[in-house]
Amino acid sequence: MKKKRINPTSLVFLILVFVFIYAPIISIAVFSFNEANSLVRWSGFTFARYIELFTDRELFNYSNPRESIVFMTLWIALVSTLVSTILGTLAAIALTQTKKVIRDLTMSVNNIPIVSPEIITAVSLLVLFGALQIAPSYNTMLLAHIAFSTPYVLITVYPKVKSLDPNIADAAYDLGASPFKALLKVILPQIKVAIIAGAAIAFTMSFDDFIISYFVAGSSGDKNISIYLYTNRLSPKPIINALSTIILLIIGGKITYDYFKTGKKMEEIE
Repeated sequence: MKKKRINPTSLVFLILVFVFIYAPIISIAVFSFNEANSLVRWSGFTFARYIELFTDRELFNYSNPRESIVFMTLWIALVSTLVSTILGTLAAIALTQTKKVIRDLTMSVNNIPIVSPEIITAVSLLVLFGALQIAPSYNTMLLAHIAFSTPYVLITVYPKVKSLDPNIADAAYDLGASPFKALLKVILPQIKVAIIAGAAIAFTMSFDDFIISYFVAGSSGDKNISIYLYTNRLSPKPIINALSTIILLIIGGKITYDYFKTGKKMEEIE
């Protein structure tokens, strides 16, 4: 069989596209090991930026995690993911038991915050908290993250729940299972992949969010990683490169793991 020859023009274009996309990311990783404080001038290799990163009291306050930006970012992301996953999953299961008109109306309303500009959601939450006289703080940020994460979980889990055999729950009831036990032992195991996918989306949305967090956060001490990076944009610290590199490694490792895991499942199916 004759091998297809690679078009040099297409190869050059592909290389230019990859350079355009990944050059900024590579530069962040490279300059995270820069000995100088400059973000553009290379003077030598060092791990000092990573040492400074993990000893920075604003980012990692080990004695008082409540005032640590990294710890609070992870805490808000984890709690909002847990709550939004539970709410979105239960809502998806409940929708399958309602009339079609109610399902269609609910899904349409659920899609509004997803398709709306994030700035609209941010202003809406700011006005809501102000009307309820809730002072901006980490609590308002947590509530906001739960509010905008839940629709993503619902829209991810609902199609899987809808595809289940509606007689499965009835069979469990006939065998003596209570509604809670049927949910725990029969329904949830069959939709766990969709639940995990929804939770992953919710965690990513929360961890990466800036606009909504910036509007509903409290004083200057109430900030997540995105707000921290934004407030230091005019005079960025060298440790920002180290922090960004670690985040990229975590995300890249997760994507690589999912890729090989999906590939392994496809091989088993074949």
